[in-house]
Amino acid sequence: MNQISIDLIICTYNNAVLLDRILEAIAIQEVSPHVHWQVLVVNNNCTDNTEAIVAKHIQSQKNLRMVIEPIQGLTPARLCGVQNTSGDWIAFVDDDCLLASDWVEQSAKFALAHPECGAIGGRVILDWEIPPPAYVLNYGYSFAQQEHGTGAKLLSCLVGAGLVVNRKALIDCGWVDKQLLADRVGKKLISGGDVEIALRIAAKYDIWYNSDCQLRHIIPVRRISLEYIKKINFGLGSSKLFGDSMLWHSSYSSWLLFTIFYGLRDLITVSIWALTAIRKGKATNEVAIFYSFVKGWWVGIWRLLMMEYSERQALLGCAKVRD
Repeated sequence: MNQISIDLIICTYNNAVLLDRILEAIAIQEVSPHVHWQVLVVNNNCTDNTEAIVAKHIQSQKNLRMVIEPIQGLTPARLCGVQNTSGDWIAFVDDDCLLASDWVEQSAKFALAHPECGAIGGRVILDWEIPPPAYVLNYGYSFAQQEHGTGAKLLSCLVGAGLVVNRKALIDCGWVDKQLLADRVGKKLISGGDVEIALRIAAKYDIWYNSDCQLRHIIPVRRISLEYIKKINFGLGSSKLFGDSMLWHSSYSSWLLFTIFYGLRDLITVSIWALTAIRKGKATNEVAIFYSFVKGWWVGIWRLLMMEYSERQALLGCAKVRD
């Protein structure tokens, strides 16, 4: 049997209670001897009892260690994890994702069978702390839900929860040298880093969905409020704008016309929805959420316009798909 090495990187910020559960699930992974795997917790300036939680698990998990990343944000934390590991494959495991007991084994098995692929993503099942309001179930994408049926499928993008990347592909796509988008800075729901990694790798390598890799994404009650979903969709609106910009294949001026056209189209759509709701004497949560998404799109346009020329040029078209 061929040997394979995989590093699990868990970036965390003040989420000690859930981190404890995540590390417990990792401790019971059933992994074959030919799989060399390590676990690295990246402490991103936690002020809770994260250090004590990790220290407790280190006593029983010899393949677990922790480093501290002083620059706040998920993107610098992930980079720190990559720079402090050496495995051929890197698994970004969020601090609120419970891995199935065979998750590492299945990830390694698929990687061995597809050594030239750039990234692998599995089934992400939403695990609600309490049953959410019915309308919330329509926004699984807001919580990194990933469900593409059974078996394995080639995709054009993957969510960040449980994203397994080929270290060679991550280096080759340029992400290690230069990260273009921020993601989750403290409690700020900034979005875009997951999309950047997946799209930049997909521009050069195949990326796969594999349903045999399963995890449960824990959704606490505070994250099912309307205000939270509006905030996350605001970030996703900007993320969509940045992702489309990374895939753009033409000039800057045509990109600007494209983004403004679609922004105006969606703004008109949400305005019609809102007027209809007012006429019927009711306001809908869906209108408010879509408005937040559209607002995020427009803020994304503004942020790109305000970028330095060199930064904007680096972003536009950087993830064009291979010919």
